[in-house]
Amino acid sequence: MEDFEDRVAFITGGASGAGFGQARVFGAAGCRIAIADVRQDALDDAVATLATQGIDAFPVTLDIRDRDAYARAADAVEDHFDAPVTLLFNTAGVNGFGALEEATYADFDWILGVNFGGVVNGMQTFVPRMIAAGRGGHIVSVASMAGFEGNPTAGIYAASKAAVMNLMESYAIALAPHGIGVSTLCPASVRSDIANALDRRPDELASGSSFRDDPRFIDAQRRLYAGGMDPIELAGHVRTAIEENLLYVLPFTETREGVRAHFDRVLSFYDAYDTDPAAADGRARAFLRYREEAQALRESP
Repeated sequence: MEDFEDRVAFITGGASGAGFGQARVFGAAGCRIAIADVRQDALDDAVATLATQGIDAFPVTLDIRDRDAYARAADAVEDHFDAPVTLLFNTAGVNGFGALEEATYADFDWILGVNFGGVVNGMQTFVPRMIAAGRGGHIVSVASMAGFEGNPTAGIYAASKAAVMNLMESYAIALAPHGIGVSTLCPASVRSDIANALDRRPDELASGSSFRDDPRFIDAQRRLYAGGMDPIELAGHVRTAIEENLLYVLPFTETREGVRAHFDRVLSFYDAYDTDPAAADGRARAFLRYREEAQALRESP
């Protein structure tokens, strides 16, 4: 995709951080912008700031865990712009740090509900509409470098992001025939307010948390993210990924060797097995036949 003019972009988490950077970059590129966030005050501030930059953004107050509300938001955006959404940014996310072995069901429900469930709701809401509109488009879902490996203090977050990465790989294959591209953005540290995510934890999931909320730890997180990549720069990388139809957006080159070491370690586990090469070849050929047959069945009338 190279022409963004007049395309409608729906951005979750669009009132701050990476989402707000996307609103600025793609608004400047000619997109009509809808920003969704759970915080009304943040939405008001974001819309006012965007207006000073000549971007007329449509705000939507939305808890992305709520499927019915998501459908209503999509209707409102399409009614406002009298056009379908053809750029979807699943950007909203939350995090919490604490000993994984002490995690509660509420911790899992909140992190997975936003980070993975919110992406699922975005895809389920907009993919059918994008296909029906027949104008192609692109979807960007935010995962994380944390999704590449486990983490004993942010394990739920890492798992949610790994799920997003795998799901987007599948959607990239499924949506290509419809002219809809898919990219997965994997940030490391971004200049954002995610250190304050615990303040947005819903009341019904607030009790019994294992996540650290002591001021010294939260201040340390704030200092970390204050030195992160500028959201405008990050959104520029996202724009390039859309233009070039890249599956992964990995601009944090300082993490390359860590990812390489992780996957080298994964591959090394094959060395523990001395299996029959002929049997392995037979299984591989059987699987290849299955894939060919399954593909033929999908393409048959």
